[in-house]
Amino acid sequence: MSDQCETGGDNASRPTPGGPAHARTLAMLVKGKNIEETTLLATDYLNHFNDIIMFLEMIPGIPEMLDDAKAWQPKSYIEHFQDSVFADKELAIFAYENAPPRYRGPFDSAVMTMNFLVAEGIGKIEAAIATGNDGLIADTVASVAGNLRKFVDVASAIIHGDERAMDQAEIDAILNG
Repeated sequence: MSDQCETGGDNASRPTPGGPAHARTLAMLVKGKNIEETTLLATDYLNHFNDIIMFLEMIPGIPEMLDDAKAWQPKSYIEHFQDSVFADKELAIFAYENAPPRYRGPFDSAVMTMNFLVAEGIGKIEAAIATGNDGLIADTVASVAGNLRKFVDVASAIIHGDERAMDQAEIDAILNG
């Protein structure tokens, strides 16, 4: 099928993929659907990370929660929505696949960092638990959960239209902080 959007023809009313009319059409489709109209991303995905933060924060009082934290697995945006009860999950997936690169790139980068922080953090917490030092366990959990929460905030800001991505120095400061 040829793209005749710009030249008239049979598909004259169909927006060119990636073009301004396409973006406006997608924004109209997601309006009122808990999907951000500008970025075409949904904050519902962040619930996946909020779950692991909740598990981690419970560990100092309930060390057995480490098993739940270890059972948590990263999910891509698409996997999250495929498995969810989100009413407009197919639209959320379609919108994500068409999200503007200026938002999607930084968002995907933040997600990769969060997945890394979870894997690394669980190892750190497990090591702290092995010491039997309650203070060290609490401090380690607070640090891991706090760093993860910072990136959830970054991802949320991107979802809501913040185009500023963290540079590597900012990421390193959080990871080494």
